[in-house]
Amino acid sequence: MAEAKAHARYVRIAPRKARLVVDLIRGKSVGEALAILRHTPKAASPIVEKLLNSAIANAEHNYHMNVERLYISQAYVNEGPTLKRYRPRAQGRAFPIRKRTSHITLVVAEK
Repeated sequence: MAEAKAHARYVRIAPRKARLVVDLIRGKSVGEALAILRHTPKAASPIVEKLLNSAIANAEHNYHMNVERLYISQAYVNEGPTLKRYRPRAQGRAFPIRKRTSHITLVVAEK
């Protein structure tokens, strides 16, 4: 069975937040997933929507798949490198801030 993938790496959103959105669309048909993403008020939604459109385009162009029959076979978010920053706090102390990044992967396949 042919699969088409799309990766978004080093995305500046915490993996925990991105997973909430990715969990909503796993296993769904492509049309249904796009509708869900458009109506989900999360910061990760437009990122995942753009990635899904890329996966659809890869499937259509590279593997000549039928877009109507596509569904999301795999969707996962891995942790990327963390940007470490420091904030000044009271009495000369420094407080670490971790700006987390994500690697998001979507795999679409034909039913």
